[in-house]
Amino acid sequence: MSSPSLTIERYGLTEVYTSENPAADVIFVHGLNGDPERTWTSQKTHAFWPRDLLPKELDGRARILVYGYDADVVAWGGSGGVGKDMIHNHAERLVATLVANRRRQHAEERPIVFVAHSLGGLVVKRALIYSSAVRAGTRTERLRSIFLSTYGILFLGTPHHGSNVAFWGSYLEKIAGVVLPKRFVDSAPQLVEALKSNSETLVNIDRGFSSIMTEFHLYFFHEAKKTDMKGTLQFIVEEDSAAPTLPDVERASIDADHSHICKFDNERSPGYDLVTDAISYYVEEAETTHLVASRWQREKQHRRLDQGNLLSEMYRIPQPEISEPSSRDSSPAPGKSTGPRLLSHAPHRVDYEVEEVEDVAHIPVPK
Repeated sequence: MSSPSLTIERYGLTEVYTSENPAADVIFVHGLNGDPERTWTSQKTHAFWPRDLLPKELDGRARILVYGYDADVVAWGGSGGVGKDMIHNHAERLVATLVANRRRQHAEERPIVFVAHSLGGLVVKRALIYSSAVRAGTRTERLRSIFLSTYGILFLGTPHHGSNVAFWGSYLEKIAGVVLPKRFVDSAPQLVEALKSNSETLVNIDRGFSSIMTEFHLYFFHEAKKTDMKGTLQFIVEEDSAAPTLPDVERASIDADHSHICKFDNERSPGYDLVTDAISYYVEEAETTHLVASRWQREKQHRRLDQGNLLSEMYRIPQPEISEPSSRDSSPAPGKSTGPRLLSHAPHRVDYEVEEVEDVAHIPVPK
């Protein structure tokens, strides 16, 4: 077992705990104007619960990582400005980073459980859409591994259907401790703009994810307390947006506001038992049901079939039609052969681009 990392990298993946033989990777993805440490750290006890509390709940069965990306729409001191990337940029980088990290660990097929707060949930959804769209047999097929390996996702206050963008300005002022420019709401950065109710970005993510969501175990958590917005109490993400009612999907409230729905002071904090039990359950189920392993097995079968079809298309040599021998002369003349018998049914054709070869007579036929 390796020692937990004491330094959390602002960007990219940081492994904060790992067991000797982890059954799954549990990956935390923060939200708007968050970071991979502050988002998950209690302001009272300073408990960084993915490292300080969660490992013992998992009985040493997982590797725990936090992911950081530039989701700043309010510049912190010395940060050099706000992020310019859009949700799909963050999603593509998340997939690429995970693929690289897991390949180095020789763990491409290890199950994944995501824990995402707010905007982070949209990044995870978009990442899985992107990964699932990659075709087997292409030069980028390794990016498909994240979709294949994901077992479950916990969404903490994710605005699946958006939120009132006017609230985000006051909310970010509150958590950042700065006063935003008056033009902030009118010229909202692209990440805030995407969080508007029924924005085109959200609609596209929702449609894309709906076609693959049955592949995963999902748990929606919504805030039960309103956030103080300069004396006005408001829900940042309403219940119907954070926890839409869908078949075969778990949902629950946490007795905290939007900023604290993802922070736990200790094991007795509201929602801690619900969230950690769900993570533990998903890790255990991923290990015992072999769902991810079965998904990978089917994928490998399809890849072998596709590769076989490709080779068949590449090396097919036209042959003359061979007439059936008559019943009176069922054997060929000495020194002659009837030649190979043509298949009556060609294998299923897969459309691949293959270079034409001028001299097919010199192509070795695979045995």
